[in-house]
Amino acid sequence: MSPSDIGFGDIDLTNSKAFVPGVPHEWFAFLRKNAPVWWHEEADGPGFWAVTGYEDCNTVNRDYGLFSSHAKGSLLFDMDEDQLAQQQLLMLNMDPPIHTRYRRLVNKGFTPRVVNELHEHIDAATDTIIDDVIERGSADFVTEMSAELPLVVIAELLGVPNEDRHRMFDWSNKMIGSEDPEYRAGEDVAQDASMELYAYASQLFAQKRIDPHQDLMSVLTGVEIEGERLSDLELELFFLLLTVAGNETTRNLISGAMVAFFDNPDQWQLLRNDRSLLPSAVEEMLRYVTPVMNFRRQSTTDTELSGQKIKADQKVVFFHISANRDETIFDNPTAFDITRKPNPHMAFGGGGPHFCLGANLARMEIRVMFEHLLDRVPDIHLDGNVERLQSSFINGVKHIPVAFTPGQRTTA
Repeated sequence: MSPSDIGFGDIDLTNSKAFVPGVPHEWFAFLRKNAPVWWHEEADGPGFWAVTGYEDCNTVNRDYGLFSSHAKGSLLFDMDEDQLAQQQLLMLNMDPPIHTRYRRLVNKGFTPRVVNELHEHIDAATDTIIDDVIERGSADFVTEMSAELPLVVIAELLGVPNEDRHRMFDWSNKMIGSEDPEYRAGEDVAQDASMELYAYASQLFAQKRIDPHQDLMSVLTGVEIEGERLSDLELELFFLLLTVAGNETTRNLISGAMVAFFDNPDQWQLLRNDRSLLPSAVEEMLRYVTPVMNFRRQSTTDTELSGQKIKADQKVVFFHISANRDETIFDNPTAFDITRKPNPHMAFGGGGPHFCLGANLARMEIRVMFEHLLDRVPDIHLDGNVERLQSSFINGVKHIPVAFTPGQRTTA
């Protein structure tokens, strides 16, 4: 369906099933052209302003004075008061200045020095991941390859024993994919998974207090904010945020990028022929896939955006999946072009206080993974049907059957 065949009545951005065949980019193109700030009714909510243009998304994301993360949280759906009060302790759902203080703490785990020190570990982990499938000549790219690397890295960063990393994979799938039948759909399942994660984090922090190491979680058990140590709940929420953010986003970016290369084999061949294109290729993967599709804010006062009058205390949702295909910013935005420059994408949030603190780590993981794929399985190709996640929040892929010429392990 082309944007010219669409009417406002066709669009429901809360319908997760509409995202299973693929992101409905034609809806976003229609909205950018006809109503870049559009009032979207909700069957089970108050309705919200859907913001789809690049500049407006930037404004909503950056201007925390007008558009608050803390007031109602950063996710599209509404929460009851008790749930909201807990979620407001999550850094994602804070506004400056308290957000700035918390972010300064977590930044300790993502400095250029720390990220560079992880390079050798990421390199070795990627070889091990490919070793586990290369003799077979086939794999589920998601579960056996793209999911493994961020799990290994985030486990290292958080001080989680490597043998527990698949528990993190399971918990985050259930929390993020609560609408997807494969992950046992339902909010109760998502809530149970978060409770299991909190319990695990509590035990982990107890161990870190007794026997601290150099990992980020050991550091956080000893820090203070305004003279007070972080509570157990605050520590558990940090653990949840970093588990989900460090796992889901990078996994789905690598998976979605692999699908983009399968759909555009000329771009894969271009990268095989010229590795110097890898940095710009990584940025194009981020723009083209945009694993986190939207975030919510709450207006703090009456304001105006692209001619639309927004009242105080209204839900405002900005769709950076749409901003990253804005025709006024990107030439031929529907094309996957690894030579694209400039590429001011918003995959990491477009700057401002909520700019992704793991951006450099994610870039390194993506670059290393594709370096190794190009080196060791250059003829990798699709060998079945891609299965996408049912979600209107995460642009996710669950399964990608692939095949390649069998090769040798790097280690015995």
